[in-house]
Amino acid sequence: MGAAGAGSLTGAGTLAGTGSPLVEGQHLHQPITDRLAIDIIDGGWPVGSSLTLEDIQNKFGVSRTVAREAARALESADAVTIRRRVGLVAQSPESWAALNPQVIQWKLHSTQRRQELLSLTELRLAIEPAAAEGTARRAPLDVKAKFPVLAVEMRRHGESGDLNRFHELDIEFHSLLLKSSGNELFAALAHIVATILRGRVEINMYPQRPAPEALDAHDAVADAIWKGDPARARDAMHDIVDEVSCALATDQINADQTDAD
Repeated sequence: MGAAGAGSLTGAGTLAGTGSPLVEGQHLHQPITDRLAIDIIDGGWPVGSSLTLEDIQNKFGVSRTVAREAARALESADAVTIRRRVGLVAQSPESWAALNPQVIQWKLHSTQRRQELLSLTELRLAIEPAAAEGTARRAPLDVKAKFPVLAVEMRRHGESGDLNRFHELDIEFHSLLLKSSGNELFAALAHIVATILRGRVEINMYPQRPAPEALDAHDAVADAIWKGDPARARDAMHDIVDEVSCALATDQINADQTDAD
């Protein structure tokens, strides 16, 4: 296998290039699992080629038990197939479990991060406006009342530069919206959207301060939900996610121009 890509793991247990610590309390195999998965995405471990447990043991200096756990984790995400007398065979990332939060994190920490973010943003555009409409229509008053409070706190922390707290509140806002929509499928996606929001921050693809338009749109969503205005809630939520889509598109254009230069 070649050198690890932009999102590979350092020996200290952080995602290289991000400074993000791995999940606290994770199993010993997780850094190895992450490294191998990102190597497949970045091409360091070519699709169709194989590694044995012994290869993994030698490469990372770990026990057979840890190597086996890494293999099982990769197999559970469809990143590899395991064949007797062959070992772990790398599978195309296109066939992986795309909505598995672990797969999302791997792709966001790989060289394919921009494309993954664009795909995830399209998913958000498809579900979050409808979820906002459902929340405005169906959520009980005590739940609706939480949104204006969250929006006010988001603005306060966003404008003051307390981005850690702002991002926590942002995740809480969007997760609550999906869980309160009255649609169990939307609710089931709450942890995925949380992974998306968290991942965008971890890979430094979030502005230093939230755009005023984004804060205004969160205010508008919160107000529409509180007042039971489904159409306005849908439109305002579309504005939030569309702002992300436009920012990513602009970033892609700038990157393409830089490459051309």
